Amino acid sequence: MDKKERKNRTLAENRKARHDFFIEEVYEAGIELIGTEVKSIRMGKVNLKESYAEIKNGEMFIVGMHISPYEMGNIFNRDPLRDRKLLLHKEEILKLQQLSQRDGYTLIPLSLYLKNGRVKLSVAVAKGKKNYDKRDALLEKAHKRDVDREVKERNRM
Repeated sequence: MDKKERKNRTLAENRKARHDFFIEEVYEAGIELIGTEVKSIRMGKVNLKESYAEIKNGEMFIVGMHISPYEMGNIFNRDPLRDRKLLLHKEEILKLQQLSQRDGYTLIPLSLYLKNGRVKLSVAVAKGKKNYDKRDALLEKAHKRDVDREVKERNRM
């Protein structure tokens, strides 16, 4: 493992987000955690599937992110689904608030990762896809896979 791999390590990813949404902009945010939550996240016991971000009173929170209780945390464990504060500059929060208030847009987490020993969350401004958009994306992906397969076959000969 080289230095760059050690610095940025993905702990959890919201794979369904890219399937269900068009990603407009991505921001990096710190996240306010308690010690046992950090240990649990480092073990990979976190789920971003049903989570989203919202802005309340000029502060940004992640809602619905499930962090399993740390096994050896006993009394120090917190509620697995509690709202956690995201750490961003005030200008970024205001900009994200304006972007998310447009019709059909929302703030969703894409991935949770370690950066220089700190847990970071990438948050995206996203617009929901309709069913026909999802079907088009799947067809395009299948077509690209077929073309790549053909190119690989021709290069073998």
